[in-house]
Amino acid sequence: MSGFFSRLEESGLSEAVRTTPYLYAVLECVHVLGLAVLVGPAVAFDLRLLGLGRRALPVTVAARHLLPLAQIGFVVAALTGVFMFVSGAVSIAASGAAPFKLGLLVVAGINIAVFHRGVYRGVDGWDTDVRPPGRARAAAVISLASWTGVTVCGRLLAYT
Repeated sequence: MSGFFSRLEESGLSEAVRTTPYLYAVLECVHVLGLAVLVGPAVAFDLRLLGLGRRALPVTVAARHLLPLAQIGFVVAALTGVFMFVSGAVSIAASGAAPFKLGLLVVAGINIAVFHRGVYRGVDGWDTDVRPPGRARAAAVISLASWTGVTVCGRLLAYT
C-alpha cells in the first residue's frame, strides 16, 4: 500500500496542492465548512429521530430540509478531503487516526443506507407525535457517534 500512497503523493495534483500558495489552507477551510454543513443538519435530524420536537416537526419535513444540506456538505468535505489527502498521503495513511476515520466513514455510510432502506420506509407510522421506533433511534445514536468520531479523528490526523 505504501507504494500506492507514494505515487499519490508524487502526482501532479499533490504537488499543486503542496506548492500553490494558500491552496492547502483554503482547502482546509472549505473542508471544515463542508463538515459543518454535513454534521450540523445530520445532528439536527438525529435529534429529531431521538424524539426531540416530535410534536412540532414531522420526521419527513426534517428529512426534506436537512438531509439535502448534509449531502452537499458531504460532497464538499469528501472532495476537499481527497485533495488534502493526496498532498501528504504517505504520512496521513501512516497516522494512527486514519484507519479509524475511514472505518467510521464506512460505518456512517452503512448506517445511512440501512436506515433509508429499512425503518425509514415505514416513517408514515411514526412521522409526527409518536416516539420513533427503536431502530430509528439506534440509527440516530450510531450516526451521532460515527460523525463525532470522524470529526475527532480528522483533527487527530494533524497531530498523529
